[in-house]
Amino acid sequence: MKVILIQNVPSLGKAGDLVKVNDGHARNLLIPKGLAVEADHKNIKAFELAKKNILQKTQKEKEGARDLASRLSQVTLTLSRKVGDQHKIFGSVTSKDIEAALREKGFSVDRKMIVHDEPIKSLGEFKVRIKLHPGVETEIKIIVAGEES
Repeated sequence: MKVILIQNVPSLGKAGDLVKVNDGHARNLLIPKGLAVEADHKNIKAFELAKKNILQKTQKEKEGARDLASRLSQVTLTLSRKVGDQHKIFGSVTSKDIEAALREKGFSVDRKMIVHDEPIKSLGEFKVRIKLHPGVETEIKIIVAGEES
């Protein structure tokens, strides 16, 4: 079945793309969630008219993401963790911890946007990437400090 994407879908394409998907995927996921509409003659004509608005919306989202990226690049988070012998921290610093720390500073970033290659399991200074929008990403500095247990 051919569908027109209304929103960006990571595994399929960007808003405005005409893609071919399995019937079940379209009927059970994409269409009910409002991510796509069936690509019949009527919807294709209507979509051509609405495409300009969708492109403007996507451009505004990208500009907002760039603005947020510039503000986030100035942020340094300091997280305290309990340390044991030999200055090893208990557990690790996860994306959920980073999301909570950013929320305390007034930033609304979903933890799925936070990308770190390996868990942070030691004290020190680390760089963590945040993907805000396709093509827009930034790095924040995280300092993991110890608190004696």
